[in-house]
Amino acid sequence: MTFAELAASPTAELERRLRAGNAPDLAALRDTEWRGWNVSNMTEVLRIRKFIKGFFSTPLEGYNKPARQNGWDGPWEAVGGRFGFYTLAPVVPGTSDSLYPNAALLDYGASPRNASYRVERVLRDYIVLPDPGQPDLLLGKAYIALGGLRVPAGFFILHRIR
Repeated sequence: MTFAELAASPTAELERRLRAGNAPDLAALRDTEWRGWNVSNMTEVLRIRKFIKGFFSTPLEGYNKPARQNGWDGPWEAVGGRFGFYTLAPVVPGTSDSLYPNAALLDYGASPRNASYRVERVLRDYIVLPDPGQPDLLLGKAYIALGGLRVPAGFFILHRIR
């Protein structure tokens, strides 16, 4: 499965692949950047369809960068600096954030790099390898954390930038 094929998949297929996938090797993500594509058409209107996601340091953390909204075929070009920081760890069973126990969790609320007033602090992303033979392709699903409640916000696809 390619980045484009996964991005064009219906949400039922994305959900199936998210539940069937496995967490990526977290150490292998260190010092990498990924081109990101939000699947929902609403993200086109909000001008957040394309983005760049990166991973760094130990313990593992990450960030987002806004990208030029120049369509699927345009290059992924950063148009701003790092923001929306998160910690990255395996999902802990039995917690509010254990919706996908097979996934890795990107917890924006746990990062001290995000100011307490920043809206991204309520985001929780789950990521998996949707195809074990494709380590450069990740599938994710974002949720909004409201206390112990998790409200789905949408799927996203990541492809490693070489």
